[in-house]
Amino acid sequence: MKNLIVFLLTMLIMVSCKGKKEKVTQVKESVAEVNIAEPEQGVWTVLFDGTSFEGWHGYLKESVPSEWKIEEGAMVFYPPEKRPKGVSYNIVTNKEYTDFVLSIEWKISKGGNSGVFWGVKEDPELSEAYETGPEIQVLDNENHPDAKNGTSHQAGALYDMVSPSKDATKPVGEWNVYVITVNHKTNKGQVLLNGEEVVSFSVNNPDWSAMVSKSKFADWEAFGNYTTGKIGLQDHGDIVAYRNIKIKEL
Repeated sequence: MKNLIVFLLTMLIMVSCKGKKEKVTQVKESVAEVNIAEPEQGVWTVLFDGTSFEGWHGYLKESVPSEWKIEEGAMVFYPPEKRPKGVSYNIVTNKEYTDFVLSIEWKISKGGNSGVFWGVKEDPELSEAYETGPEIQVLDNENHPDAKNGTSHQAGALYDMVSPSKDATKPVGEWNVYVITVNHKTNKGQVLLNGEEVVSFSVNNPDWSAMVSKSKFADWEAFGNYTTGKIGLQDHGDIVAYRNIKIKEL
């Protein structure tokens, strides 16, 4: 009987150890799967956390202009009542980016206009961010006159070059979401608006230069020339808000 009890206890210990070993192995495999997937998925970096303008400054300025405010977790631009001649209040990131996915929420005022730039180079001889940076249009399609100048001027467009396949915007006063991809490695440019792909385009030559040559930017010497540059948000003279801004470098 004593030998039988010893035998049974030994078997229980072996089964228990085997179960623990299997659980540990499963945990290790799960961790391994996450670690393998992570480099492919990339890592999101927050560009605006809703509490400060850290990581941003005015174009050709040292700090963010006072016309930009932080309200309820969003950065909001209020155009001045009296604007000095030739002065604009575009803002750009401190850091430059080459290949990335940018996620950003925006809300435009009634009749408002703004835009999201990339590839911006700060040059004292160029007074505006749009002189170098291509723009994904932010617009009230219903009430802003630029929407009547062709679909390549409407929200979601690669401005004056590629029109959105549809109007996927939400009504004025509601938040919209852009997910913008610029990847020179794969020659992919893409805009998702509220979860729908509305624009796709090449980012490399010769296709890129061909698009520019057919646009209003054809004679702009510096436009779209920089594969590496800053992300920018446009002052177009209207109230606009942005929030939940993050970027994933590719």
